[in-house]
Amino acid sequence: MIQRFIELGEGYSDIYEWMELLETNEGRFHNVCIFTSVLKDVKKLSVALILKPASESKFMPIYFCREGIEYSLEKTSKRIQLVEKTMKEKNYSPHRLEVKHSSYFAEPALYHQYLTGVLRLHHILPPLS
Repeated sequence: MIQRFIELGEGYSDIYEWMELLETNEGRFHNVCIFTSVLKDVKKLSVALILKPASESKFMPIYFCREGIEYSLEKTSKRIQLVEKTMKEKNYSPHRLEVKHSSYFAEPALYHQYLTGVLRLHHILPPLS
C-alpha cells in the first residue's frame, strides 16, 4: 500500500477544495486528521483527508492543507469552523494530533515521512503491506 500526501494550498479556496474532495469521495473515506503545530509561539492547524484506495489501486491519497490556519482560543478561524461543521454534518470525528512544525524539516518529503510515521503509530494509517 502506497500512502502519499497531496498538498493543497493554505488559503480559503483550498479548504473548499478539501471539503469538496470529502463530499465527492464519501465512499472512499478513511479518516480525517487535524494537526496542531507551533512555531515561534504561534499555533497553526493543518487538515488531512485520508481516502481508501480506488478500486484495485494500492494508492492511498492523503489530501493535506498544511499549516495555513492560525489557532487561537479567543477567536476560531472561519476555515476551521467550516471543516468542523462539515465533519459534524457527516458524523465524522477527526483525529487531533500535536506534531512538529514543517519548518523543522529540510524538505516537505521528510515532513510527510514524519507525519506518515505518526499516523501509523496511532493506527490511523494501515501498516505497509
